[in-house]
Amino acid sequence: MSTKEIDKLIRIPVARAKLEGRLQIPPDSRGLILFAHGSGSSRLSPRNNFVADVLRQHKLATLLIDLLTENEDILRENRFDIDLLTDRLGGVAAWLKSQAETRHLPLGLFGASTGAASALCLAAKMGKGVFAVVSRGGRPDLAGKALPLVCAPTLLIVGGNDDVVIELNQSAYRQLKASKQIVIIPGATHLFEEPGTLEAVASHAAQWFTKQLPTPAA
Repeated sequence: MSTKEIDKLIRIPVARAKLEGRLQIPPDSRGLILFAHGSGSSRLSPRNNFVADVLRQHKLATLLIDLLTENEDILRENRFDIDLLTDRLGGVAAWLKSQAETRHLPLGLFGASTGAASALCLAAKMGKGVFAVVSRGGRPDLAGKALPLVCAPTLLIVGGNDDVVIELNQSAYRQLKASKQIVIIPGATHLFEEPGTLEAVASHAAQWFTKQLPTPAA
């Protein structure tokens, strides 16, 4: 394990795009969490960055990355193209496995809103290559037929006042065959803007990843 902290902006070539992100690896990291943002969001999302800060306090490296270029993000339909986003996320995961700094770290996925669907679809494709998934206010229903194929332990976190999304998550929960848990944060709406609710999300996510990720390879 590295005893040196890494914090750098990166550009990852995936297909014909170059995706911009920020990779942060605390000393002695025990895993790496790749973030999949929701529609209209980006690697600069204050909510996902807050969660990432908490994860790094638990010795988990984080990569927040834009899965669409600026020009691609202009087209609203691209934000809901789960197949495209899944392919991009998979390209980023493959890049991480090719890098000396990250290849030894067990991979977890954190998806928000529509990003949860692409995270789950990728987990279904990668099988045992993904060790855990966390969804925050997600749309796991958009993963469709991929849900029963996910073998990574999956945590679904939903706001208690996000009625429609609660129903969508409960439906997706029933379709998941892997080890799973659903947590409803009391008083929280879709964006977890209420005091203390985002802190609860980060705490649940950190506990889940810490519990599910194996010890890194030497």
